Amino acid sequence: MRFIVSSAQLLKNLQKISGVISTNTVLPILEDFLFQINKGRLHITATDLDTTMSVEMDIEANDDFTVAIPARILLDSLKALPDQPITIAVNESLGIEITTDNGKYKLSGENPEDFPKEPIATGTESFKIEAAVLNNSVQKSLFAVSNDELRPAMTGVFFQLDENGITFVATDAHKLVKINRKDIEVSGNSAFIVPKKALGLLKGVLPNSNTEVTVEYGEQNAFISFDNIKLICRLIDAKYPDYNAVIPKENPNLLTINKADLLASLRRTSIFSNKTTHQVALGLNASELEVSAKDLDFSNEASEKLNCEYKGNPMEIGFNAKFLIEMLSVLENEAINIELSTPNRAGIIKPTDLDENEDLLMLVMPVMLNN
Repeated sequence: MRFIVSSAQLLKNLQKISGVISTNTVLPILEDFLFQINKGRLHITATDLDTTMSVEMDIEANDDFTVAIPARILLDSLKALPDQPITIAVNESLGIEITTDNGKYKLSGENPEDFPKEPIATGTESFKIEAAVLNNSVQKSLFAVSNDELRPAMTGVFFQLDENGITFVATDAHKLVKINRKDIEVSGNSAFIVPKKALGLLKGVLPNSNTEVTVEYGEQNAFISFDNIKLICRLIDAKYPDYNAVIPKENPNLLTINKADLLASLRRTSIFSNKTTHQVALGLNASELEVSAKDLDFSNEASEKLNCEYKGNPMEIGFNAKFLIEMLSVLENEAINIELSTPNRAGIIKPTDLDENEDLLMLVMPVMLNN
């Protein structure tokens, strides 16, 4: 049993799904790719039991067969080969031989029967979304997801579907991102939480184009497919916190500023901040913003003044510079609004030039200033 394939094309497709494979798994079979050849089409699968990714490609093959191939040695071999047609042959005892223009390489395959079965979509609902829209929403929200395993609901992005479209929410209790897309049609009201790892893998392969992505979801799993790629992930079984309750409604103080200027200033001044708290202070008055940082333990100090528009009472408020930098880095907008009420209440960041189909809000909790 054998097939012929381009080494570069095979490597490219394997790299799309190789991120699923865990290096310290208790089941050796999870360190393999499952190769399924059917009518000249190769279907490759990788899984860690919670997330499964698969990719399809055309090959030259006369036989239909299935084999599990160790991922690391196969990937390393293909990376070291120049682009050329290669022949992969499998014998009855699952011995694998890779033949190139000037070499032969042998390794042992494993029994495909031991590879976990792929979940099947039954009783699911679905919606369609452009790849660029999904990619953009994931990029803007994924950084705010919590790593705290004690609060499992917050270790994923919340998808909320209703008559207003889809709302993506991510929070770690210090920062929050809420994105509402009004240009996606869904049927009925429903919600589910997609784990961080699955969305990170998805972000790596989604094209920034109008390619149509189909998202199916049931009680336990989500099935996301586009082009020749499919991702299946186990959803987080937990109740998402009431995120609307933490978003302050009355914010009379409004700062409008160039995003790039503020981002650059935060990157410079935060070098001088305390390495534990990353604290920076924003001093606000009518036409000027002062960004300052101090590390009293080492007598480090920095301050900069930026032009801005500010409507409200003069105030000084402290934030974690790391959080602000993460938030501003994912925004494409030229200018932003920061809505504030008092120094001990959350700040709201919004782009000034709103997309008619996207309603974006970012929230960041303040920190107590060490004066």
